[in-house]
Formats: sequence, structure tokens, C-alpha cells
Amino acid sequence: MDGVLVNNMPVHMKTFEIFFGRYGVERWQERIAECYGMGNDDILDRLMPDNLRGVKSLREWGAEKEALYRELYSASIEPHTGLVPLLEALNNEGITCAVGSSACLENVEFVLEHCHIGGFFDVRICGDDVTRCKPDPEIYLTAAKRLGNAPDECLVFEDAKAGIEAAQNAGMKVVALTTSFQREIIAQTGADIVIDDFTQIDTARLKQLF
Repeated sequence: MDGVLVNNMPVHMKTFEIFFGRYGVERWQERIAECYGMGNDDILDRLMPDNLRGVKSLREWGAEKEALYRELYSASIEPHTGLVPLLEALNNEGITCAVGSSACLENVEFVLEHCHIGGFFDVRICGDDVTRCKPDPEIYLTAAKRLGNAPDECLVFEDAKAGIEAAQNAGMKVVALTTSFQREIIAQTGADIVIDDFTQIDTARLKQLF
């Protein structure tokens, strides 16, 4: 979802800047890129200093950070370029879609509602539905099961290395977007197709992967 349905990584970075600034957390910028695609618990477990860990639980820190994110993003959120026409084309051809995100349920519903795209998705899997977040394949395997599809019948759109690895570990094809990493870096992940936005892909090209 993040970096795919919406190009929201700049908003997440601004949120981290404000959130960590509140508590005097330093040098988080040096490590944040390695966390893209992970769930909040995993991200904060890596980035929160030891002196703050006992103040709140990781879940409580995450809820505070995500509430701030939704507040900052609510006025400017919009679907990623070309997303809605592709979703309409998939829907017209009877191809079912799922959201598989490490984000919390509140963020998933926030994006789908504010972008008016909830009706395109038959299944919604969030970080609250699984015990292991990306790069573990559990999120995508759970989505495939709920869709009623075998993993090798599924195609994943991803922007983060952890998510691409999760999809590959699940045995799924991957279309990678360059919203979070430079094209040269994404190309090294072994994704089947690399695009900058959804105007560069259509259902005919997607079907060629199978």
C-alpha cells in the first residue's frame, strides 16, 4: 500500500521527523531506509533508543506515530498516478485484488477511503492480521488464501526491498515501483517488471508474466 497505492513516503518521512523530534531521537535518518516495508513494531524496535523503550510499548509508540501521519496526510492524499485506471481495467476483466500491507488497519482504511478505491479490493490484509511482517511472506500468502488463489497465480505490486523479498518468498511475480528507491537499486531485486508509475503498465503486459 505505502509507496504503491499512494506515493506517501515523503509524508512518512516528515512524520518520523516530527515524531522522533518530540523525543530527542537522533541519527534515525541513517537507518530508516533499511526499514521500508516493515511493520511499525519492527521499525520502532530498530530505531527507538533504549531509554525510551520502557516509557510506552512499541504498539503505543506506533499508534502515536500513525495518528500523526494520518493528520498530516489527510488534506493532500491522492491515488498514485495511473492507479485508478488500472484498477478499473482489472475489475472489468474480473481479476480480483487484495491489499497486503504491513501498516495498521487504521492506515489501510484511511488510504482506501480517502482515495475512494476501497471497492476495488476483495481482500484487505494488514499488519494486525499476521504474526510476521515483511520480508516474511505471511502477508502475501494470507492474501492469496483469502482470494482463493494459489501463490503462483498471484502478482504483487511493491516498492520496498522487504516487500519484494516477501513476494518472491511467497512464490509470486512482482512488479516493482520506483517510489522509494532508485531504479538501479530496485532493478537489482530481481523484480519481474520495474515501473515508475501505473501509466507504464496495463493488463496485457501483466498477463504476459503468466
